[in-house]
Amino acid sequence: MLLNRTNRVLGMVTISTGGTAGTVVDIMLILATAIKANASSMALSYNHSFGNLMPSEQVKRLTNRVKDIGKLLYNPVLDHVIITSEEYFSFADEGVL
Repeated sequence: MLLNRTNRVLGMVTISTGGTAGTVVDIMLILATAIKANASSMALSYNHSFGNLMPSEQVKRLTNRVKDIGKLLYNPVLDHVIITSEEYFSFADEGVL
């Protein structure tokens, strides 16, 4: 989700669509899309169709890399949300962002 200075949604973009075993996410595509949209910040999210809310180590590393690079580019990541059919996990709510 790409946001302006008042956290109003500028747009939502699908960066990667996964299969049954996973997906590949290109950090440069995330950041390039945010820059091209003149976004001031962004929120990341993905659907966990298997119902597991806990982020894997790979997801934690990805989130931290996007967060660190976004900060350098003055385009902070405000949250990363994992969504299931019944619940969600928010990195910001859990204090891990």
